[in-house]
Amino acid sequence: MTASAEITHSVVDLNYRYVQALDDRRLDDWPEFFVDNCRYVIHPRENRDRGLEGYWIYCDSKRMMEDRVLSIKEVNLYNIHYDRHMISNILVDEVEPGVYAARSNYTVYQTTAQGISTIFSVGEYVDT
Repeated sequence: MTASAEITHSVVDLNYRYVQALDDRRLDDWPEFFVDNCRYVIHPRENRDRGLEGYWIYCDSKRMMEDRVLSIKEVNLYNIHYDRHMISNILVDEVEPGVYAARSNYTVYQTTAQGISTIFSVGEYVDT
């Protein structure tokens, strides 16, 4: 069943605030968009389409996401770049009373310190 306009607006706003936190490099805010017993995965399309596991990133709690942030900030060294997320086609359905499923498309552009921009990733967010 399609969600109400009010719920849809809330989910769209949540998605926009989520990517803005990432684009602004407010990594400590990232886990706060999730409940404590969340599940966050980046699943390669090839694996998903074949029903296979094998994730690029797998976090099964907010605590695990906080550890991921610590790793990004203190351990991982990478080329300096700036991200910009674009989200479109956000669709929201009520799957049971008070529980909503949302799907949206995303594109992440990365710009180097030298000003060269490329498409880093294109995919789909699937949220409950």
